[in-house]
Amino acid sequence: MKLGFVSAILPDKTFEEMMDIASDLGYECVEVACWPKGKAERRYAGVTHIDVDELSEEKIASILAYSRNKKVEISSLAYYPNPMDGNLEGRRLSISHLLKVIDASAKLGINMVTTFIGRDQTKTVEENLLLFQELWPPILRHAEQAGVRIAIENCPMLFGKDQWPGGQNLFTTPRIWREVLKLADTDILGINYDPSHMIWQQIDYLAPLYEFKDRIFHVHFKDIKLYPDKLKEVGVMAYPLDYMSPKLPGYGDVDWGAYVSALHDIGYDGYACIEVEDRAFESSEKKILDSLKISKRYMEQFVI
Repeated sequence: MKLGFVSAILPDKTFEEMMDIASDLGYECVEVACWPKGKAERRYAGVTHIDVDELSEEKIASILAYSRNKKVEISSLAYYPNPMDGNLEGRRLSISHLLKVIDASAKLGINMVTTFIGRDQTKTVEENLLLFQELWPPILRHAEQAGVRIAIENCPMLFGKDQWPGGQNLFTTPRIWREVLKLADTDILGINYDPSHMIWQQIDYLAPLYEFKDRIFHVHFKDIKLYPDKLKEVGVMAYPLDYMSPKLPGYGDVDWGAYVSALHDIGYDGYACIEVEDRAFESSEKKILDSLKISKRYMEQFVI
């Protein structure tokens, strides 16, 4: 496995500055944020380390040369919107930009995009599966023609009241993965596997690795800490952030030895990117850099 991080934690850095940090800290890869330039609609969104709207041949050559010189690979181009948004204009903009990110990934020779399926949060799972059949086939055909694989992160995007009810990403559980992958009927759609989201949903995060081993295209290393005393007070129907919080690897409830061992069992040797969303490490640039150092040092127990 190649150890990296998700670049969204460095929102104010240029591509080159972000790659310098990755290189200086000894990371092997980065998952590069490719949102449209502009204001972020939520935390960790709106970060643009590669602007796919300004991707000239000269810029492509510059990005690839910088990556080679720093000995840091680009694991994927990352864009996590809601392509099935109930707001039709938001849906249109998300899909339009996602297609550009797919094209950019092909042009750069990365051939991987990490993203969300999306969800109309006012509709049922069954209704959203029908919406997936309507909206995603053209996206998948576009990716197939470009030779790009799409790895869907299993984050429910259900944390607070603005994402309630339902959340903003359908691709949340093994049962739904089976349905979506069957409906998609293509080898280019797979999983960006993040065990942390399964912790608070009370889902086994090890067994699905074996079932879906051929569909795991990319993995995240992020932790979640559950607070049992808070859960007893509010119950599972509360906003999830009322009883859990994202943490650095090793600071939460994921058994990382067991998780990485299972990845080795299934022969996964791809990209593994640390995703920092720990509020305890967001107050300064020093804290952010510390989070990347601490996470790398911890995960190197398991990934060399």
